[in-house]
Amino acid sequence: MKTLFSVLTVIAVIVAVWYAACVPMNIKGVLDQVERGGAVVVPETPKARRDASAFGLVVNNAFAIAEVWSVERPRLPAPHQVAVELWNTAVEKKISSKRSLIYHGKVTLSATLLGFAIGTGLGILLAVGIVHSKVMDMSIMPWAIVSQTIPIIALAPMIIVVLYSIGVQGLLPKAIISAYLSFFPVVVGMVKGLRSPDAMQLDLLHTYHASAAQGFWTLRLPASMPYLFASLKIAIAAALVGAIVGELPTGAVAGFGARLLAGSYYGQTVQIWSALFAAALLAAGLVALLGLMERQILKRMGEGS
Repeated sequence: MKTLFSVLTVIAVIVAVWYAACVPMNIKGVLDQVERGGAVVVPETPKARRDASAFGLVVNNAFAIAEVWSVERPRLPAPHQVAVELWNTAVEKKISSKRSLIYHGKVTLSATLLGFAIGTGLGILLAVGIVHSKVMDMSIMPWAIVSQTIPIIALAPMIIVVLYSIGVQGLLPKAIISAYLSFFPVVVGMVKGLRSPDAMQLDLLHTYHASAAQGFWTLRLPASMPYLFASLKIAIAAALVGAIVGELPTGAVAGFGARLLAGSYYGQTVQIWSALFAAALLAAGLVALLGLMERQILKRMGEGS
């Protein structure tokens, strides 16, 4: 109960700050609408209004504050505007409609899951090799770290163009970008997990003359499960980001990236924010699903409560 109260308090503070931020962000748009309706605003000329500070406009035109949360194309949409847009596009629209966030979410989710599967598989294989081979540890791990210093927004168009030149289109290019972002957390987490058994446990296996394979399956792999699931939660969120970024350079017509592009082209900030919130909710759902799987698997292994 105390935790729930704390969460609700934090949410209430964020929403209050959000509503307050809408006032200086949207006041100029409101005054433009008022002026077009024939009313006089302070400052009276468009140039003076552009040069004036947002705070000064709010103080001198307090009558317009009530309208800043209902601007048709706001710079910063109010929380209720985003909520209404989410409801209209996720619930009111048919799933098959191209204006439905569920439809776009399915497109992004398919690339996310494929990229997550590729990145997870690659990350686990690399981690196993790094733990068991000093050569791979000295050669591959530094390159894996360096690979993450390249901005994905710069790398994504290169991947798309190269794959398109060899005839690879559709889902796979976006999945590869997702895999690129998701494999690194899995590598780091799995390496940490596989190395987590202490010297006494390893010495005990040596006493029993256990082979390297037996040590892996009976000690290292079970010990790595908590680390693996922690890294998978990061990887699935990164994979979703990669799928969205992968949709941007292609001028996609479906997916959350397409919704962001369309909102940017037509100045529909409410649409942009609703797509961002939908992506965040999808990521939260995927992380929660992994958390449920973690509890069930660890419970079967005798590590869960």
